[in-house]
Amino acid sequence: MEQIQILELLRNPWPWYVAGPLIGLTVPLLFLIGNKGLGISANLRHACAILLPDQAKPGFFRYNWHAEKWNLVFAFGLLLGGFLAGVVFADPEPTELSNAALRTFQSLGVDVQPGLVPPMLERVTDLRTFTLLAISGLLVGFGTRYGGGCTSGHAITGLSTLQFPSLVATVSFFIGGIISANLLLPLFLK
Repeated sequence: MEQIQILELLRNPWPWYVAGPLIGLTVPLLFLIGNKGLGISANLRHACAILLPDQAKPGFFRYNWHAEKWNLVFAFGLLLGGFLAGVVFADPEPTELSNAALRTFQSLGVDVQPGLVPPMLERVTDLRTFTLLAISGLLVGFGTRYGGGCTSGHAITGLSTLQFPSLVATVSFFIGGIISANLLLPLFLK
């Protein structure tokens, strides 16, 4: 492949039937390589275990985090991949949405032109926006800890290994997302 073709491949979104199986194949690959499960939320615990001084660590952070270095490298790879996709290989054109998607957003009172981030959420210094994002982040963090894992851990690894709690968690994620997108978000963005 020529360099220009490779750049075009990296700049454009991949179809779901390519990207989805690639994500799905990560699960058996991790199990084959080292009997590891895909998940990202545990990395906060690992980072705290590394950074907190031994005498100040609560019992939850006293464990052999060295055995989980692979997960930290995986998280670093996600950050690096996001940077490469969003900065280095970024498509200079704004994301195009279908007319149906634009009508749906407009019916919810959400302005997404010219990109995908509503203008209200771009003003992080605004007290209302900061409060919305801070409360949302706290709820996601609490839910992740309380539910025993994040969306990737439950929806990708948990479902593929037929764990019933992961099915309940994944259904709950979808219900929460539908409620948030259709009822709560329009209230906050008006």
